[in-house]
Amino acid sequence: MTDEHFMTMCLKEAHVAFDSEEVPVGAVIISPERRVIARAHNLTQRINRPTAHAEMLAIDMAADTMGNFRLLDCTLYVSMEPCIMCAGAIIEARIKRLVFGCYDSKSGAFGSVIDVNSLPLNHRVEVKGGVLAEKSEALLKKFFQARRGTEVAITGPTRNRLYV
Repeated sequence: MTDEHFMTMCLKEAHVAFDSEEVPVGAVIISPERRVIARAHNLTQRINRPTAHAEMLAIDMAADTMGNFRLLDCTLYVSMEPCIMCAGAIIEARIKRLVFGCYDSKSGAFGSVIDVNSLPLNHRVEVKGGVLAEKSEALLKKFFQARRGTEVAITGPTRNRLYV
């Protein structure tokens, strides 16, 4: 099966996120034997967790499936370039290969804003970006265009204040 095949699975997950009013990002992890061992989509709104990105959830599922927190020789497919938080989890899980859809010029950590592979870390990830990028980007644009002008209602003027 091809990278495009697995990216199509990611896009299906991204559509589930979109329908749930989550940022439409989907992720799939493939075992060394090329079996799907995890699939997830963003759930940050639904479960009220800033760490509930598709990549993080898929990594947790894959670790459970494999019975090991090291996902050696696994491939992570994700519809958008991972952020720095997710990049850290990818490195810690020792994922061998990352394939993503569209680049993220605001928080991408595999080349757009920062490239974690250029840091002196103990693990490097093989990276391939731009797979079915147009489809992923179109879904993200549709999601954010629908919300344009609603920022104050969503975040409010006190979004950074602590409540006691």
